[in-house]
Amino acid sequence: MAQRLLVIEDEPTLARLLSYNLTQEGYEVTVEDHGTAGYDRATREPFDLIVLDLMLPGMNGIDILDKLRGQGIRTPVIVLTAKNAEEDVVRGLKSGADDYITKPFGVSELLARVSAVLRRISGIAEEAPPETAVSASTIILGQLEIYPERYEVSLGGQSINLRPKEFEVLLYLARKPGVVLTRDDLMNAVWGFDYIGGQRTVDVHVSSLRKKLELDPESVHIDSIRGVGYKLVVNKKRTPVI
Repeated sequence: MAQRLLVIEDEPTLARLLSYNLTQEGYEVTVEDHGTAGYDRATREPFDLIVLDLMLPGMNGIDILDKLRGQGIRTPVIVLTAKNAEEDVVRGLKSGADDYITKPFGVSELLARVSAVLRRISGIAEEAPPETAVSASTIILGQLEIYPERYEVSLGGQSINLRPKEFEVLLYLARKPGVVLTRDDLMNAVWGFDYIGGQRTVDVHVSSLRKKLELDPESVHIDSIRGVGYKLVVNKKRTPVI
């Protein structure tokens, strides 16, 4: 069965170009040219991936992402942003986008990114995590509790709302507390070896995670190791229990 893609793009020429080329690759493509209509479609029907422009009439792309992730809809999303619009890229990633591509872009680049995201998501669904004994149970680090199977996190007994990729970054760090993990480690573990985006993606998600962990920074926090990467630091008075 062909994988279903939803394209939310209001520029007619680009929408037709995307639809034609994605269809030629064997995908089943649905196109919406209005933000509100695209959001409604994404909530009513199952899709394997969404290609989402950020500048849309009715409801912009960031609002669509926020609402989808807020409802627990984890359909992978590739956002389309204007050239050199780093702020839009950061906002999109923080809102739960899986990848981004800047306009103008080549068809081959778009197809490569779509294929990479779909392969990565398919791999996550089909393969058990390396530490199956850990992933099947609660991970407790200080006052931090992580429930891998439910994508839920609490700190000091209070629930923390994390985007899917924020959760995966935290989970990877939590499986190796106190160990310095490079940006490449995190990129490969969370986004996959074939991810085309840069390491800025990792920094954006770690920065967002830090703010959410400020609820109890004495229990657990993320340290930056300049020029290397990050590590999860746990209060030594509380022994990690798995």
